[in-house]
Amino acid sequence: MKAKTWMTLAAATLAVTLTGAAAAQNSYPDRPIRLIVPFPPGGTSDMVGRIFAEALGKQIGQAVVVENRGGAGGTVGTRAVAAAAPDGYTLLLGTSSTNGTNPAVYKTLPYDAVKDFTPVTQIIRVPGVIVVNKNFPAKDYTSFVTLIKGAPGKYSYASSGNGGATHMAMEYYKSLSGLDMMHVPYRGTGPALNDVIAGQVPILWDTAASSMAHIQSGSLRPIVVAAKTRLPQLPDVPTFAEVGLPDYDAEMWNGLLAPAGLPADILAKLNDASRKALADPQVQAKYAGVGAYVVADKPDAFAAMIRDDVAKWKKVAAFAHISAE
Repeated sequence: MKAKTWMTLAAATLAVTLTGAAAAQNSYPDRPIRLIVPFPPGGTSDMVGRIFAEALGKQIGQAVVVENRGGAGGTVGTRAVAAAAPDGYTLLLGTSSTNGTNPAVYKTLPYDAVKDFTPVTQIIRVPGVIVVNKNFPAKDYTSFVTLIKGAPGKYSYASSGNGGATHMAMEYYKSLSGLDMMHVPYRGTGPALNDVIAGQVPILWDTAASSMAHIQSGSLRPIVVAAKTRLPQLPDVPTFAEVGLPDYDAEMWNGLLAPAGLPADILAKLNDASRKALADPQVQAKYAGVGAYVVADKPDAFAAMIRDDVAKWKKVAAFAHISAE
């Protein structure tokens, strides 16, 4: 075969291949999409993921199927998405833990929280709150600080687990406030909440979504909230900025991520469909009902937030000598 003929055939083959790839991308999605939630069913992330999956499916024209793949603090499911093909059919419900605190506390994390993913959009943020047992002597933030400062190391706080997001959030607060409290880790938020309500441990950093019902019932007393503004449900409870800690940002978040290398046109479709889904008043109302608020940002903004979050939590882990291994 002459060289010129061979080159012509090769060019034609390449053109057909590229045309087929482009057509495949342009027809995206032509089958159901998997949304990996890297935690077991029934938790906050599962709830966030299922609300979002249903709304996204309506906008993008295909079913978005939630697959719970829990284990090892969210690393099992997160690693599975990092290793998946970047074709838009396997997505991750990323969290403050999987792509925020985990890189700070796991020395051998089986994925890179920044490099192994394509951020699509931040879905929601969940304000946090420091709560105390109803019989705790401090009734407000000022008396809380006075009490803790007057007895360094005397008082303990509970968390959902060593190296978890709530543990990191409280240690972050300690690093900025200078308060000295002992850490009591639990195996999950539920057991921690139960013991604080029962008075076994007096203090807890928790998400507002998890604690709100107990606050409203009088079982827990809120001291300060990690939010940009006061929460409508807790109008008398100050924010960290109001008590003199404007740099304290420890809201929890959930976001949509894909494997690294996602084609730009698929990323654009996913971001557009996600933002339309999150603009639905019914979807926003569902999230507001559990104390969260919708973000729905662009990929670049979400990517920058993740980079900043990872850097922040690494500093906190170094300050408090926290390791999950």
